[in-house]
Amino acid sequence: MNKNLSWFNVTSLTLGFAFLYLPILLLVVYSFNESRLVTVWGGFSTRWYVEMWNNQGLMDAAWVTIRVALLSATVATVLGTLGAIALVRFTRFPGRTLFSGMIYAPLVMPDVITGLSLLLLFVAMGLARGFWTVIIAHVTFAMCYVAVVVQSRLVTFDQSMEEAAQDLGCPPVKTFFQITLPLILPGVIAGWMLAFTLSLDDLVIASFASGPGATTLPMKIYSQVRLGVTPEINAVCTILIGIVTIGVIIASIASKRSEVERQRAERLAAATP
Repeated sequence: MNKNLSWFNVTSLTLGFAFLYLPILLLVVYSFNESRLVTVWGGFSTRWYVEMWNNQGLMDAAWVTIRVALLSATVATVLGTLGAIALVRFTRFPGRTLFSGMIYAPLVMPDVITGLSLLLLFVAMGLARGFWTVIIAHVTFAMCYVAVVVQSRLVTFDQSMEEAAQDLGCPPVKTFFQITLPLILPGVIAGWMLAFTLSLDDLVIASFASGPGATTLPMKIYSQVRLGVTPEINAVCTILIGIVTIGVIIASIASKRSEVERQRAERLAAATP
């Protein structure tokens, strides 16, 4: 056996992956359980998926969650990308330290404190809690993660390609959309996927920011789990796992294609006399 692949390493990896993914696998398996008792296998059945579609409250919460995740991830990606560009490209400007601290603070701030502070802000501004306040809350912390991911991509970015485009008469804005953005697109996509996943998963902050008609799926699941896990919850969680998995696969393919295009563009730029 390879020296770097000892029995200890194999055992550790196996136990680690089992600890992480075995509960998810059991959830998916028991979503096809015929029995209403989620811990007793009663045979294969898809009845709980039908019950899930007929559960209007669960479907409404799932639809709210998906809309919130899509909108908040998109807005957070735009703001986070702009913030990362400001930190990397403009090394000195008044208030840079404060700006950098405001970006990194939500990363280490407990969710309870973030949610409570946002609640007090909404109350002070007289905003009725609902769908849009949840989006604002999710954008607030998600854009920080996007900024960190995109910033790591910009640090290794070769600015000579931008300079070459501007020397040929390309305006700065056009240079960004035609040169810079395609090259950092893998990082932007990764940031969007991270923001989307964080929004889907959030419970604490959404509990503070939500109101009537804006109950997200994690809030709905948590309220029902306190009374006992039902097979419909297993079914809806399985569908969410499938959506996230498909999204990760699509994002990985897009990132790989963008990386190939970037390497091709760099080779062409290096070969051009």
